[in-house]
Amino acid sequence: MTERPTNTQPDKHIKVTPSVEKHQVHTTAHEKKEEKSVASETAPKKEEKKTVKREEVIAKGLNLHTSLKHSMYLSRFVKRKSIDVALHDLGEVIALRKVVPFKGEIPHRSAPGIMSGRYPRVASEEFIRVLKNLKGNAIAHGLDLDRTRITYASASWAVRPLRRGGRKAKRINLVVKAREMKQEEKKNG
Repeated sequence: MTERPTNTQPDKHIKVTPSVEKHQVHTTAHEKKEEKSVASETAPKKEEKKTVKREEVIAKGLNLHTSLKHSMYLSRFVKRKSIDVALHDLGEVIALRKVVPFKGEIPHRSAPGIMSGRYPRVASEEFIRVLKNLKGNAIAHGLDLDRTRITYASASWAVRPLRRGGRKAKRINLVVKAREMKQEEKKNG
């Protein structure tokens, strides 16, 4: 067998970095404090993020797999309520303890003040997800949750994918807005 000749020259594509010397100069604790103070004076100070209080917060649910009709009636059911009350009411709808009023030829319900209604469970679950996002947005933007009311809730068709046989699937876009209401002073008299 023949031995390969070894190349004593370094390759051109390899970069050689200078090594750190073994004997470094030691600094005293007092000098380290001075270095830190000089470094802190020259470093830019971090500014705290100021949250601008908004008048209105928005949460959107895009391409939700629910019925448009159920979402429209749930939008009407949720309007003018606080976020926490709306979340509680939708939980009651899922548990089949509270009826959502519907119009049309729908069976009568025994709830007071409601002629006909249903329990849209799937749409209620999607609404709860969007309302939780709305609540988080309200907290992040500094709104008072006790005085915040849902002022706008709207469901509309989204892009509807095709199922087998050319039938369109259910998809909706949901937009919910909330606003902090001013306290109305009670008039004496």
